[in-house]
Amino acid sequence: MQFSMSGNHPYHKTCYKERFHPKCDVCKQFIPTNMNGLIEYRAHPFWLQKYCPSHEVDGTPRCCSCERMEPRESRYVLLDDGRKLCLECLDSAVMDTNECQPLYLEIQEFYEGLNMKVEQQVPLLLVERQALNEAMEGEKTGHHHLPETRGLCLSEEQTVSTILRRPRMTGNKIMEMITEPYRLTRRCEVTAILILYGLPRLLTGSILAHEMMHAWLRLKGYRTLTPDIEEGICQVLAHLWIESEIMAGSGSNAASTSSSSSSSTSSKKGGRSQFERKLGDFFKHQIESDTSVAYGDGFRAGNRVVQQYGLKRTLEHIRLTGTLPF
Repeated sequence: MQFSMSGNHPYHKTCYKERFHPKCDVCKQFIPTNMNGLIEYRAHPFWLQKYCPSHEVDGTPRCCSCERMEPRESRYVLLDDGRKLCLECLDSAVMDTNECQPLYLEIQEFYEGLNMKVEQQVPLLLVERQALNEAMEGEKTGHHHLPETRGLCLSEEQTVSTILRRPRMTGNKIMEMITEPYRLTRRCEVTAILILYGLPRLLTGSILAHEMMHAWLRLKGYRTLTPDIEEGICQVLAHLWIESEIMAGSGSNAASTSSSSSSSTSSKKGGRSQFERKLGDFFKHQIESDTSVAYGDGFRAGNRVVQQYGLKRTLEHIRLTGTLPF
């Protein structure tokens, strides 16, 4: 009989494998060895979810919000545009335009707290992916975060299809999207902010904080900025908002407020689930570790100077020169 050793302890081969050989978090099978006899697996950099390399190419779905792969024994929810959403992210997902308004008010208050009040009434619409793509084509300018845009700040007059009320779920599918056309009219430099529906409150909020900064820059008459400066400073605001939410949710006796998002059973400040707190850390981590030039490098450069000089001085320098202070 053959034994395997761990330290000074002998194990039967099968017992050793059961105890020490890693299992895939997706298919729950032992992770296979590669051609060199070595155990090879992939791991998500934030969630540390371990999985067989084959799942990256076999069509295993990922949650469109937290990026975790769908384990075989659980079912993710299929949105009407083909995106998949895990049940934990679904728990606080914002599903229609009306449901998003309390969150919009919170972020307007957040901007006001930074002495950056947006005076104009800019409509906020929650939309499907198709409507977002069509609106993007209707804009004359703009740089967007590929592979998928999840928010837009519009300047042109156009008609947008907005989600009227929370869609019904049948089994694990979102069905019966109820939309209506919404005509945007140009009363100021910004005609609307569009956000992709079906994302958790904290992700919806960070996208909204980003797009609000685009709106603020246009409404305050800032010159046309390079993508790294504009997207970078917009990401700084998204990051600041996420940080404020993480801080607010971390107090064990934090008071709940009546302005909580109607989409979530948790209050705005208290009672946030452990997963939602972890999700906030993940979205913050995504902003910080983004590898793109405009959004990633732009954020890190913008964040560095805001830490050094403060937001007000940084924005004044951008307004005067179109560049970040040294």
